[in-house]
Amino acid sequence: MDTTAAAVDRDELESKVRELYRLVAQHPAGKYHFRMGRGLAEQLGYPAPLLDLIPAGAVESFAGVGYFFDLANLAAGESVLDLGSGSGMDVFAAALAVGRDGNVVGVDMTPEQLGKAEGLRADADFPHVTFVEGRIDDLPFADASFDCVISNGVINLSPDKGAVFREAARVLRPGGRLAIADIVTEKPLSPKIVCNTDLWAACIGGAAQTATYQEMMTGSGFAIEAARTNIYEFLSDSARSASEKYGVTSVSFLAHR
Repeated sequence: MDTTAAAVDRDELESKVRELYRLVAQHPAGKYHFRMGRGLAEQLGYPAPLLDLIPAGAVESFAGVGYFFDLANLAAGESVLDLGSGSGMDVFAAALAVGRDGNVVGVDMTPEQLGKAEGLRADADFPHVTFVEGRIDDLPFADASFDCVISNGVINLSPDKGAVFREAARVLRPGGRLAIADIVTEKPLSPKIVCNTDLWAACIGGAAQTATYQEMMTGSGFAIEAARTNIYEFLSDSARSASEKYGVTSVSFLAHR
């Protein structure tokens, strides 16, 4: 288990995460620790023409922390899995890249996010997209099912990131790749921050140190090929304070199995 999870109440954490991301799905204009929506996506590097092709309801609830599709280099016909797919913006972006000969699956544990994403899929023209309820540390998919696994600002929410990376490696085909953006830290977080489930749900309390995060990836069988820092900042005073004190940053990674 990730050492940052040693003192957090996992049941309380899961409840807080579900509640926060229920609100993100249902009330995207609300006030949160983080920015959301199209303005954030464009700041992170999503091209405007791409966003124009994605259902607007998915874009408005986008709460990612980075951009990685240039690293993922998705090709027509590939199978893609999005860990913590939320309202589906990255799923729809991936679906546009792989075309109708490919397929994209989004997995999420928040019913309201899944419901919103499925409604958007049904109203738009994305027959090669599927949304599935599940946990990212215990995926409901067979071994070697996907060519690429993606995730945006979600793995830090898991108390057992090692399990998440092992599951990602398991469901990837040999030579498959992992393209993700996530929150990491320069310094170890204090027990007070780690025990704060509100800051966990805000993507800070569960953040691992960069070196530890990379070791969990390589220990799960991944070879890291690229890493870059993203331009990203939190909104609330508590999140900003923790970010400044512990060197909280957003990083995109590309790794191969």
